[in-house]
Amino acid sequence: MKKVLLILSLLLLLAAGTLYALKGKSQYDPTKYTLNIQPKDRPFGIGSSISYTLPDQFGKAHRSSPDTRILVFAFTKATGHIIKSAMADKPKGFLEQRKAVIIADISKMPTVIQNMFALPDLRKSNYTMLLIYDGKMAQRLKEGQATDKVIVMRLHDGKVTAVEHADSPQALDRLLG
Repeated sequence: MKKVLLILSLLLLLAAGTLYALKGKSQYDPTKYTLNIQPKDRPFGIGSSISYTLPDQFGKAHRSSPDTRILVFAFTKATGHIIKSAMADKPKGFLEQRKAVIIADISKMPTVIQNMFALPDLRKSNYTMLLIYDGKMAQRLKEGQATDKVIVMRLHDGKVTAVEHADSPQALDRLLG
């Protein structure tokens, strides 16, 4: 019996090691992506301006645009689920019509979890979600924010004019109009 348990343990360890080797490498290249918030001496919020180049769930880079009117941020798994629920019944192009962009922080998620679960799930979505892999970028965005809720920032020419929060899919629906 001990030999069987030992063999099963070794097989499990070998399988886990193989899985990690195959799925444990990040495709994120930090030299390709940027986040710039002005002014640098205060938390991101009303009056701040933002510019970025961030990857989406397919690895395609997206640059900030002066046309963007709404930024939606998810910093936790729970807020990500609020966004997913709110977007579930939305038609393709919903965010683009509203000039809205969703940005999710996945910097704390282990790479193997990103690659095996999060990214494949996000790729099934009919909307684009920009991703933050870099913990320093995420920290700069989170300063002074209620990260336990979905953060919705209204923009005009890249400058934040209002900050609102959603704690449910219905509240997010109302904010997105």
